[in-house]
Amino acid sequence: MHFNSNSSQTTLLGSTEIKVSRIGTGTNRWAFGENDEEVFQVYQALLNRDVNFFDTAESYTGGRSERLLGACYKRDGRLSVLASKYRPSASRRIERDFTKALDESLRRIGVETLDLYYVHMPPNAQSIEDLMDYMSDAWAAGKIRAVGVSNFDADQMRKAAARLEEHSIKLATNQVEYSLLNREPETNGVLETCKSLDISLVAYRPLGRGQLASVEMIGGSKDKSNLETLIQSIAEDHEGSASQVALNWLLHRDELVIPIPGATNVDHAVENAGALDWVMSKAEFKELDEASK
Repeated sequence: MHFNSNSSQTTLLGSTEIKVSRIGTGTNRWAFGENDEEVFQVYQALLNRDVNFFDTAESYTGGRSERLLGACYKRDGRLSVLASKYRPSASRRIERDFTKALDESLRRIGVETLDLYYVHMPPNAQSIEDLMDYMSDAWAAGKIRAVGVSNFDADQMRKAAARLEEHSIKLATNQVEYSLLNREPETNGVLETCKSLDISLVAYRPLGRGQLASVEMIGGSKDKSNLETLIQSIAEDHEGSASQVALNWLLHRDELVIPIPGATNVDHAVENAGALDWVMSKAEFKELDEASK
């Protein structure tokens, strides 16, 4: 387990040379034509705080998330790291289907190359090996800079990584749900496999569907009540917030972990970024570890 001082607020995606902020942003509630101006203010505020990693998918708000992220990218003009996802389905069986989906994502976002392209979930109609072959062709064509997977278990990760290795490409990321309220990656082998293969674990729902942003919502069992009290205490000691405590815990779990909280509100976005501004102690980390098990 690595503890750092947050002296570096950037990291690399796996063993690639793509540098991203230690915290990214999920965009699954961004919707072109619905919350454009508010989201653009969020995008600007995050870049102003050096948060430069934005995560979308073709399935988010029916492609409108990709469109709005692309509009923000073009309007602001600064460089950022953009990731999207291919969603396997029964109707997508051959490379042409994959290429069409990628090209449509590139068109909606308005770029020629995606920094990171994921397989959104383990496929049923296609093999993992075939999808990694398609990814390698997209990489060779200059359409993507790095390959990721999402919601893959440890064995599926290894299978994807091994196939990519045949093309001299490293698997960069696995995006899975991970938070103080869902610690499954620690017990199902995903975190350990990420560490052994030098793969970034991109943590979605790092605030537990918002429950960790407002700790009084945790409720329920005695253990959860203890966790709530501890989160509040640590937040007060660091003049921070509950969400910053939850994100800080993930940042210190391992330097390969990159939480991507969602944000459609400037205040929430800035608050999330503020988790990079302070460091919990090893004792606080250990207390949270015990209270959340």
